[in-house]
Amino acid sequence: MFKQICDELHKINHGELYLIDIMLDHLNFIKANMTPPSMQHNVDLTRYNTMGFAAHAANYLAIDADDDLAVFFQNNDAPQARIDCFVLGGGSNLVLTRDIKGVVLHMRQRGIRILQESSSHVHVAVLAGEVWHHWVMHCVEQGWLGLENLALIPGSVGASPVQNIGAYGVEVKDTIDHVKAWDRAQDAWVYLDNTECGFAYRDSVFKKEWLMVNGQPQSRYIITEVVFKLLKDASQWCPKTTYGDVAAMAASLAGTVSIQAQHVAQAIIAIRQSKLPDPAVLGNAGSFFKNPVVTPQMVEKLQSSFPSIPNYPQADGSVKIAAGWLVEQAGYKGMRDGAVGVYEKQALVLVHHGGGQGCDLMALAQRISDDVFTKFGVRISPEPIVY
Repeated sequence: MFKQICDELHKINHGELYLIDIMLDHLNFIKANMTPPSMQHNVDLTRYNTMGFAAHAANYLAIDADDDLAVFFQNNDAPQARIDCFVLGGGSNLVLTRDIKGVVLHMRQRGIRILQESSSHVHVAVLAGEVWHHWVMHCVEQGWLGLENLALIPGSVGASPVQNIGAYGVEVKDTIDHVKAWDRAQDAWVYLDNTECGFAYRDSVFKKEWLMVNGQPQSRYIITEVVFKLLKDASQWCPKTTYGDVAAMAASLAGTVSIQAQHVAQAIIAIRQSKLPDPAVLGNAGSFFKNPVVTPQMVEKLQSSFPSIPNYPQADGSVKIAAGWLVEQAGYKGMRDGAVGVYEKQALVLVHHGGGQGCDLMALAQRISDDVFTKFGVRISPEPIVY
């Protein structure tokens, strides 16, 4: 009966996306009260982080549905704002330097559903545990446009708004309609629209709104669903191929026909595979350093000594500099320091060869950042979450 009611609600198509989700939340809450999730203890997290660092969770809870999250908080004796939690997604943007003493909430919910559809656009709700690359390729297969440049980025859908992931001239903020999250400050589900998410370069409100728990900052929001607004009308779509070798590769794949979304995605997959290591073979968290954003005056100063420095003017007048180029020029590409090092094909990627610790990697990252600053006067900072 529960599934039948949900299926009927999904057929509603009158534009009230929030209303549908709220009605489903009430049904989920009723169901959730009868199925409390099961806690595991002393769980090895090595296989849950793509760097492959060994760490243990004192308490581990798999979140396979929103029900599990609601029940966990509502059945806990302590106020939600004081529960020590660590939210884990795909573990691809994470460096573990120690064991986790609180409760690891592993977001594993899967599901994709259309909320609203017209001839030009489609609104699609995607649960947090969906694998990001699988979601992107699903869009390409369905003819939903806007995410093809973000193919092969590791991680989960739920983590994508936090970092405002981006690549090859596209950021996820460009396609997010709203985000559903559990607000630990209000003890309630909330829906944040695109503006309320406070998106910026590799940043969002989800990285700024914190609760203090045992003297440590923790995220106020736990994302469980992301709703995307994607283009369907191909006549309104223009491929974004200005970065790197994307244009040439996509044109080669397209042959005599015009470039389509699948050609862009395939080109980016090929480029990323040629430059980035497979985490299953060599531990890594993808691009480790954020591209620094500087003033035009700073770029001019740098160009006087380094004429070939890659730089990308931004809409707000600032200029983005390629962090990988800075690291390579500082002499770190391909270097190894014990169990950690810098990838030989891409200086932006720090790697774990096995048997090392997260603190080893962070010590190397700090050394790289310091040397880049000494050489260029520009500070680079890590992208991953460090625990």
